[in-house]
Amino acid sequence: MTRNPNTLARKLGLRTTPAIFFSAAAASLLFVVLTIAFTDFVDTVFGAASDWLLTTLGWFYVLGVTFFLLFLVWVAVSRYGSVRLGNDDERPEYSTATWFAMLFAAGIGSILMFWGVAEPISHYANPPMQDVEPESTAAAQEALAFANYHFTLHTWTIFALPGLGFAYFIYKRKLPPRVSSIFQPLLGARIYGPIGKAIDITAVIGTVFGIAVSIGLGALQLNSGLNTLFGIDETGFVQVVLIAIVIGIAIVSVTLGLDKGIKRLSNINIVMAVSLLVFVIVTGSTLYLVRGTIEAAGNYLTRLPELAFWNDTFNDSGWQGTWTVFYWAWTITWSPFVGIFIARISRGRTIRQFVGGVLLLPAGFSLVWFSVFGLSAFRVETDGPGGLVERVVGEGDIPGALFGFLESFPWTTFMSAFAVLIIIIFFTTSADSAALVVDMMCNGDEEPAPTRQKVFWAIVMGAVAATMLAATGAGGLEALQQVITVIGLPFFVLGFLMIYSLVRGLRTDLGEPLVPVTKQWKQVRGPRSLIRQERIPGPPYYSEQPPLSDEDLDDDLDDLDGEEPTESHADDSGTGAVTPNGEVPATRDAGTEPER
Repeated sequence: MTRNPNTLARKLGLRTTPAIFFSAAAASLLFVVLTIAFTDFVDTVFGAASDWLLTTLGWFYVLGVTFFLLFLVWVAVSRYGSVRLGNDDERPEYSTATWFAMLFAAGIGSILMFWGVAEPISHYANPPMQDVEPESTAAAQEALAFANYHFTLHTWTIFALPGLGFAYFIYKRKLPPRVSSIFQPLLGARIYGPIGKAIDITAVIGTVFGIAVSIGLGALQLNSGLNTLFGIDETGFVQVVLIAIVIGIAIVSVTLGLDKGIKRLSNINIVMAVSLLVFVIVTGSTLYLVRGTIEAAGNYLTRLPELAFWNDTFNDSGWQGTWTVFYWAWTITWSPFVGIFIARISRGRTIRQFVGGVLLLPAGFSLVWFSVFGLSAFRVETDGPGGLVERVVGEGDIPGALFGFLESFPWTTFMSAFAVLIIIIFFTTSADSAALVVDMMCNGDEEPAPTRQKVFWAIVMGAVAATMLAATGAGGLEALQQVITVIGLPFFVLGFLMIYSLVRGLRTDLGEPLVPVTKQWKQVRGPRSLIRQERIPGPPYYSEQPPLSDEDLDDDLDDLDGEEPTESHADDSGTGAVTPNGEVPATRDAGTEPER
């Protein structure tokens, strides 16, 4: 039996780092086996750990993401913002439009389909702060503010932070595409040792579970859509079959590579998603939606400082743990995948361009999406047939929210099938992108590795998703929430260390800022002295200036009113030239010009 990981890797024809690959794979598969074999025990462990984290450390998750956002804004507007992610003469490989499409499809495109209707209508019926009347105008405003808080700037902050770290250390410092590379300023060569490998193993496991949650949510929503279209039962078996189908499509896509597979799917899917959005706007209350979206944007930005620090302290209802903390924990676990992916497609951009683009472009689209779908859902409840609150809140059918919503629009069957297709492609792009990135993190090399490695990771992610949905005792969504909340904790700790490491690396590579050199003025005693000093140019003095003649000075004084004081002309006619080595002559030091 082969016990040496390196020997086993060679026998299997793998090109990877065995310690990372086999450790992460073993941990993921062990979870699958233990969950199936000891369902009740695993449920109890994750349930207890999740409850403790939500009660004790929920504030840490909330504060952490807000701190990450403030850091990104600072680094973008600081002097570091002009640093290019790559060689100084590199330029972006992808156009802005293609870049945005790939960002969106590989990021939270699938999330928008799942929560676009479900979240606003849930908060509309149950206001998060419990400070307004349910199903009122104020409740609608609060619902949209929270939905936008969850899926715009803060969500993309979680993706942007590791993305910036990856882009800088991979393309500027030429380090391997691994999470441990971001900590090189702290660990030095130890990123290649046990500490670095432990970080990478944790990152790979987190990515596998984070993507598995996304795939699980996709299976729930697809099952609901097929139930609406064809009456297919919503069962664990059907969801496992759907996961297998999505993973199969992802395997085909991942074998085609980034440019052919993921790029093509991303471009197709963004067009389809925009088409669905336009359909809702055109066939719905168009003017109401336009006005409401503008108002929702202002409401979100106005309430953002409060929401960014809100911890449900006084009500202590547990709401924030179920929603906000779950989102942040879930998002940060698969942030290494999205981060390294957007780093790869962002090579050649400056830090300012990267932060601005990654935060604002997808966040802007998300804001429009949630505003349009949320406002339309409210209109269905108030002026239409209703039923969404009962379906989503009363019956708990969150996966079916979108399809219940589409029943109030023309061409219901066709648009429901169209939405199912969008969901399939969104989850396929997430799965194939994740398989590519996980293999890259294990391999430590951006060069193409054997396809079977990427196929293996796609299968593992599907297996974990199927296990969480079908083999746990808890309900599907509840099981996903419990597991991911626990796994997300170490990633928040790494996030703070990531910030320190990134600043340290930037400061080392860019150096300390130059001390500004200014023109040194003498004490001004009158108009003649002032005009002479105004004529002396500021540094650098590339050429000598001729002394100011008395005739020139008299011309400048002609328009002055009053009696001209008598002034000294001594020490007033220096040229202020810079010497060939760039030093400023000492004759420009400040002093006092005495009167005669």
